[in-house]
Amino acid sequence: MRPLLLAFALAAAPAFAAAPSDLLAEFAAQAKKESPAFAGFSAERGRAFFTAAHGKDWRCDTCHGANPAQPGKHTVTGKAIAPLAPAANPDRFANLDKAEKWFKRNCGDVAGRPCTPLEKGDVLAWLATVK
Repeated sequence: MRPLLLAFALAAAPAFAAAPSDLLAEFAAQAKKESPAFAGFSAERGRAFFTAAHGKDWRCDTCHGANPAQPGKHTVTGKAIAPLAPAANPDRFANLDKAEKWFKRNCGDVAGRPCTPLEKGDVLAWLATVK
C-alpha cells in the first residue's frame, strides 16, 4: 500500500512548486512543447501584456493596479486583491495549481481566452522583477 501512496505523492509533486522559478520552469516546458522554437521568457513582453487591452474591457492592471507590488481592488466587487509581485507576496506563485486557476480565470476576463504558456511565463518573468 505504501508504494501506491508514494506514487500518488510523486505524481502530485509538480503541482506544488516552492518558488516562482519552479512555475517558470513548468511554463517553459509547456511553451517548448507548444513551440519547439521557444527561446525564453521576456519580462518586457510580460509588462506589455499586463498593461495592454486584449479585446475585452479589462486589462490585468484594471484590478491588480499599475504597481503589482501593491494591493489591487476588484473593479466590480471592490474586494481587495493581494499584491501579485512575488517580492511583495511570496505565497502568490508558490503553487502551480493555484497559479493555473487564477491565470485561467483572469485571462478569460482580460483576453476572452486562456493565456498561452508563453504569456503566463512572460507575465511571471516581469512580476518577478517588480520590487
